[in-house]
Amino acid sequence: MYDDYFELAGRSFRSRLIVGTGKYRDFAQTRAAVQESGAEIVTVAVRRVNITDHNKENLLDYIDGEKYTILPNTAGCYTAEEAIRTCRLARDAGVGDLVKLEVIGDPKTLFPDVAATIEAARTLIKEGFKVLPYITDDPVACLRLEEMGCAAVMPLAAPIGSGLGIRNPYNLRIIVEQAKVPVIVDAGVGTASDAAEALELGCDAVLMNTAIAGAEDPLVMARAMKLAVEAGRLAYLAGRIEPKLYATASSPLGGMIR
Repeated sequence: MYDDYFELAGRSFRSRLIVGTGKYRDFAQTRAAVQESGAEIVTVAVRRVNITDHNKENLLDYIDGEKYTILPNTAGCYTAEEAIRTCRLARDAGVGDLVKLEVIGDPKTLFPDVAATIEAARTLIKEGFKVLPYITDDPVACLRLEEMGCAAVMPLAAPIGSGLGIRNPYNLRIIVEQAKVPVIVDAGVGTASDAAEALELGCDAVLMNTAIAGAEDPLVMARAMKLAVEAGRLAYLAGRIEPKLYATASSPLGGMIR
C-alpha cells in the first residue's frame, strides 16, 4: 500500500484525495483543512479566489506551492472562451499548466456543458496544457476526452455541492474499465463513505470541496476523508468477496462435532 502511488500527468502522488479551497471561513481554516486531509493536490477557482494579485490577501500565502501542487480550475465559466482565458491567466500568473477544466452548461444543476468542455479541452491541449476535465458520468464523453489527450477524466458523482454521493456506480465502473488515464470522481461527495465507495469502484482519486468546507467541523471531516480514501483504496486492492443472495457459513462443515 505504501508504494501504491497515484500517477497524474507525469507526476506521482501518495494521496488520492484532492481538495478544493472555497467556502471556508478564511484562508487560515483552508490551510488547516488541507493539512488535515493529507492531500498533495489543491484546486483553486481562479475567478473566485485570489492567486494572481500579490498586493491583496493571496491564498498562495497560506498554501505552500513548494509542498502542494496547485491545480487552478475554471469554476464559474459558462463558455469555452471563458474557460480558455481563465487557464491562460493562471499560467501567466506562474501557477502552471496543469488545469481543471470546468465549463458549466446550466446554472441550476451546474452540470457541465459537454460540447463546450470538449471544445475548450481541444484548444488547451494544443496550447500545451495538461487538462483534467470535469464531465458528466458518461462513458462516451469520457472516452472522447481521453482520446483527445486529456491527462485524466473527472466524472461527477452527483451535482456540485449536493452531497448526494455516487448516483450511478455502474457508469463509473464502465468509465474505469475503459480508461487508460486516471479517473477522478469530482463533485457530489457528501461524507466519508462516498469517498470510500469511489475508490472501491476502482477510481484513481476523488476531488471534493463542499463536503469538507461545509461540514460542522471541517478539520475533523478532512481527516475522515483522508482515512476513507485510504480505506477505499485498500479494499479495492484487497478484492472484495462476490455478493451472494444466500448465506454462506463462515466455518467449514467438515469435522463438525455431531
